[in-house]
Amino acid sequence: MLLFSYKIFTIILFILCSANSFADKLIVDKRHSLNSIKKAIALAKPHDEIIINKGFYTEENIIINIPLRLTGKDEPVLDGEGKFEIITINSDSVYISGIIFKNAGVSYLKENSAIRLENVRDCAITDCKFFNNFFGIYIAASKKCLIQNNYIQSRGKTETSSGNGIHLWNCSNITIKNNNIIGHRDGIYLEFVKDALIEKNYSKKNLRYGLHFMFSDGCTYSQNKFENNGAGVAVMYTKNVEMINNYFYDNWGPASYGLLLKDISESRIEKNSFIKNTTGIYLEGCSKSIIEHNVFEKNGWAIKLMANSMNNTFLKNDFISNTFDLSTNSRQNFNSFDGNYYSKYTGYDLDKNGIGDVSYRPVKLFSILAEQQKPSLILLNSLFIELLDIAESVFPSLTPETLVDNRPSLRRIN
Repeated sequence: MLLFSYKIFTIILFILCSANSFADKLIVDKRHSLNSIKKAIALAKPHDEIIINKGFYTEENIIINIPLRLTGKDEPVLDGEGKFEIITINSDSVYISGIIFKNAGVSYLKENSAIRLENVRDCAITDCKFFNNFFGIYIAASKKCLIQNNYIQSRGKTETSSGNGIHLWNCSNITIKNNNIIGHRDGIYLEFVKDALIEKNYSKKNLRYGLHFMFSDGCTYSQNKFENNGAGVAVMYTKNVEMINNYFYDNWGPASYGLLLKDISESRIEKNSFIKNTTGIYLEGCSKSIIEHNVFEKNGWAIKLMANSMNNTFLKNDFISNTFDLSTNSRQNFNSFDGNYYSKYTGYDLDKNGIGDVSYRPVKLFSILAEQQKPSLILLNSLFIELLDIAESVFPSLTPETLVDNRPSLRRIN
């Protein structure tokens, strides 16, 4: 009897696993009778594949309510005509690849997107191109979706009239990988997202942030490149974040940062490169985080550390040719600096162990003066300023006396 039940179970499992093998393929072609994507969706059964041949398709808003696979052949173009959302997905297990999406219309009420995924799971958008859309890909209340190998470009002129390249709200377990995002308001935006993986994306020339996330715990951001955005990345009201092996480059402006951290806790910032930014990292209200093995090179300010940031550890970072390695707005210090390399360090190493025998004060008096009086920057390389900094290092009066690296490295670490 047990053997008979096991055979029945095996047969049922085989039938369920083989269900997709009976899926049909429907071919949409502008030259044939099935010349509309909407018609093909109306004819399709769950898990069918719709192959869209090369052509130009204007079908207003296409709504998908069953599991389907949409595959573009020779890059067909779906055009929203500057008026409509192009595809709205309301079903699990929808896969879209190889299609060009253009001109999703501007709408401040609905936030029109080239592709919108709403309350779904197990969907994937891969190998597509997006041009001049209000929002590129918008994902809401969804789980276990993949956004990979897409090119997303817009021509945003102001933040108020532009949408985001990839926008996530109230999602979990989303993977965003190998995408290029250019010219949107935010390249990638996350709000109330958990356990997302943001990996190997290139976010460039976006008006506000290359990556912007709020209230998004337990996420990992690795091997991304953020270049020449209004600001590189903003991380707000979040804990348990890992930012590893990212590249922050050429994010310049009066209020521009490579990485802005606000009210962040229990996070790790590791093995990143901050090069040629107005400010490498800005920390406000951050606590219990580790910033280690990063490179800060040729920034205006490598780090701006606000007084309400406490119990953070700065370990084995390289500070190279920055105008200011560190600036703070407090005479007190509740953070730890240990074993970092400073290209401006002029101490000695008598025992030849690679660690300076003289402690280093990374906060200079002039960095505080420059923060309070911007025009004073004109005196940056003057002899008078050098003398002030030397005097302050001997008898601290305005700089935090306890903000000291007692084991500065004499050699680059990273």
